[in-house]
Amino acid sequence: MHQQARGATLEPELIERVISIKRVSKVMKGGKRMRLSASVVVGDGKGMVGLGHGKAAEVAVAVRKATTRARKDMVRVSIAGHTIPHDTKGKYGASRVLVKPAARGTGLIACPQVRAVLEAAGLNDGLSKSLGSRNAYNTARATIVALQQLRTIEQVAAARNKPASHLAKKQTENETAESHTG
Repeated sequence: MHQQARGATLEPELIERVISIKRVSKVMKGGKRMRLSASVVVGDGKGMVGLGHGKAAEVAVAVRKATTRARKDMVRVSIAGHTIPHDTKGKYGASRVLVKPAARGTGLIACPQVRAVLEAAGLNDGLSKSLGSRNAYNTARATIVALQQLRTIEQVAAARNKPASHLAKKQTENETAESHTG
């Protein structure tokens, strides 16, 4: 079997979301050179997600470059069915993002950049709060940083050399105690 590029998948069925298209200019000796900058989120809907950025003279070329870079930059994130396993925070530049799990049927309550990342990762329910800078690329990257910190009960149990049932029991005890005090 042939070697795959890092982060590449065999499935062409990827979810692509353009999160921003901006006009940027570079001042040169002869004047300003206008170009377009695009940021794209790509995911397989099953826990793989990537973010890319591209610049070109035309929108289509900039989006294509961003999509290619996003496909190369895909990372796996832990998801628990329809939502994330626990609260998480991510920071990139001056952008901070808080992402929380939500009950089935809640939907994705998030800003457009965070929603695009969560949808591409395959999440249907979740809550988020964007703090600090609202820059589209940095907010999306902060969301990916937050998602990379997620761990399922099985992953935590394996890291601690404990059975997953032991951790699940502790979690339900904590939730019961919180509901009685709240």
